[in-house]
Formats: sequence, C-alpha cells, structure tokens
Amino acid sequence: MEVSSQLTEKGQRDHELIIRALEKGDQQAYAQLVDYYRDSLYFMMLKMTNNQHDADDLTIEAFGKAFKNLKQYTPDYAFSTWLFKIASNNCIDFMRKKRKGDITLNTGSDDALQSITQQIPASNPDPEESYIKDQKVDMMREVVDRLKPHYRKLIELRYFKEYSYEEIVEELDLPLGTVKAQLFRAREFLFNILKNSKEKI
Repeated sequence: MEVSSQLTEKGQRDHELIIRALEKGDQQAYAQLVDYYRDSLYFMMLKMTNNQHDADDLTIEAFGKAFKNLKQYTPDYAFSTWLFKIASNNCIDFMRKKRKGDITLNTGSDDALQSITQQIPASNPDPEESYIKDQKVDMMREVVDRLKPHYRKLIELRYFKEYSYEEIVEELDLPLGTVKAQLFRAREFLFNILKNSKEKI
C-alpha cells in the first residue's frame, strides 16, 4: 500500500497506523485511530440523528465496518474521508429503516426487539463471544479504553466481569433489547480487530 503524495501530514500519519494495524495486528494502532476520530464522528452522527444513543451505536458501528474492510482502503483519499463516508452511508440506511419502522432501538419502546432477543439464551455465549473472552485482556484494553464510557461499561460488565445479560440490565437499568443490540455492535467491532490480530500472530 503506497502512500499517496497528495496526503496531508495527518493523512500520512493515519496511513502508517493502518499499515501497522493490517500487517502487525497492532492493537494500539487501531486504538489511536479510534481516539483520533471518535468524537468528531460521534458529533456528525448526532447531528444526523439528533439522538445520543443512536449516535453512540452508529459511531461504533462505523468503526466496526471500517476495520472489517480496512484491506479495501486505498490511500488515494484520507482515511478520515473514507471513514466518514462509511459512517454517513450507514447512518442514512439506519434512518431510512427507522422511518419505515424496521428499527425499534432507542425509540422509547423496543418491545418488538425485546420479544425477539428474549428467545436468545443469555447464558450461552455464541462463538464470537467465546472468541473475545479467550483473548488476553490487555489486547482488548487498548481499544476498549478509547470507547465512550457507556460502551466501555457494557463491555467491561459482559467480558471482563462476565455478567449475564439480565445482570447488566439490572446494573445499568436498560431494556434487555437495548443491551443486546448495543453489545452486538460493540462485540462485532472488537471481534473484527481481534480476528485480524490473531491472523498476524
């Protein structure tokens, strides 16, 4: 992946981090990318959705999609441009589905989602959860520490303290459907990073 001469100093910095992330599975490189763009991405999502919870979810989802497809990034454009385009497109899709009533998250009533997610056993982790729990804690901390407090708390309770969904619901006073949906997004985000790192070990 050659560095474009058109990239700014910031763009070249990001490109070096991407190379470290892809070629070495460097957790700190991923964490730094999150750190650099988390707040500005969040405020863009907040402006588009006018909903803090949706903005939180969409921010972490955008990073998840970007890191999952990081090999497709080319330095013809700045990483920030590519990331914000992913986030913007994802947000537009989300808002379109929400207007149609296909999404019930964070609207004050997520009974529909909750009725579906209640069918999923909370005590049996799926393969992705098992994979995450098997990883060394310090590998995850680099990225988890950069997340917004709300997500950091969810992940710490589920993966570090091994709370059940029901215990998290009680601890944070959130609907079960919301907890599961937000953990799903956070888990996919972490899984993509850890999977890529393991391939490099």
